Amino acid sequence: MIIVLISIFVLTMLAGGFAYSMKIETRLARNANSESQLEWFGRSGIEKARWILAEQLKIAQEPYDGLDQKWAGGPGGIGTTNSPLADVQLTLDSADGHADITITDLERKLNVNIAGEPLLQQALMVAGVDAGLSTPIVNSILDWIDQDDNPRVQGAETSYYQGLTPPYSAKNGPMDDLSELLLIQGIRDIPELFWGVAATNHPPGFWRGSRFGPRDNPPAFAVGLKDLFTPLSDGKININTASAEVLQCIPGVTPEMAQGIVGARGGEDDGTGLTGPYRNLDQVRRVPEVNLVVAGAIRQYCDVRSRTFEVHVDAVVSGYHRHFIGILGRNNPRDIQILKFYWHD
Repeated sequence: MIIVLISIFVLTMLAGGFAYSMKIETRLARNANSESQLEWFGRSGIEKARWILAEQLKIAQEPYDGLDQKWAGGPGGIGTTNSPLADVQLTLDSADGHADITITDLERKLNVNIAGEPLLQQALMVAGVDAGLSTPIVNSILDWIDQDDNPRVQGAETSYYQGLTPPYSAKNGPMDDLSELLLIQGIRDIPELFWGVAATNHPPGFWRGSRFGPRDNPPAFAVGLKDLFTPLSDGKININTASAEVLQCIPGVTPEMAQGIVGARGGEDDGTGLTGPYRNLDQVRRVPEVNLVVAGAIRQYCDVRSRTFEVHVDAVVSGYHRHFIGILGRNNPRDIQILKFYWHD
């Protein structure tokens, strides 16, 4: 009897292990079959975004890019109802899959590669960086981007970074990814400056000295550098999509002015230019706080159009998820280039 019970137990364990193994193999096979569908969802999402951005340029009644438009998830501007975008949805569906599409313009932020010293200084002030730390951080950013190994005053080049553990070299070229800021002197030890209010979701920095107090009391930044900068754009800030914090980085723009500019673009576009998104930069004068000097600075640094877009496609097929990201450069309705395309699980 004992031998029979042991045999039954062993056979049961073998059957259970085989069933579990077959379950895993079946799931792997199903996921493998979903790979091509997921990739086509991602590529289709990017192509749909290209089509939407092309059609947006064709709407003569909307000579701007704003958050009220379909590509940005808005209801559509004054000319949308008579265009192919009237009923467009930022989704894709099939019998066994679904994808959500999100399009954001990169001109809503400052281009860190061409910002220059004045804008960098202003951005650090908006972020709440102590004045004594601004110069080292600004010059270190400029040293990271420039093509030489000659450090600026209080800046840092390869000779400094080679002394760290682990050692590395300065980029000496434009940033490809904004996270490179986390490698730069003055920011690498204060990652909260990069992440801003999202800092609690990321590893803390290393506090050296007593400038910021004890390690368990890190500095708080209302806005992070990731909210102000992008490594890729045409260099102009879209006044219709930029946040109040980004607008404050323009010399002369106070917090009150920035809030006024953001608030004035939020109404419904009636075609007169007196309400809704700005159709041209001269319309910013409808904001009472904006004077002639500030209006001139806005004309220098801003535009009402965007030309670089980041597209996110969240695809799900048979419970298997993948996130696709594409960077698009829009020159005209017939020339919208895919500058970058990648994905992760």
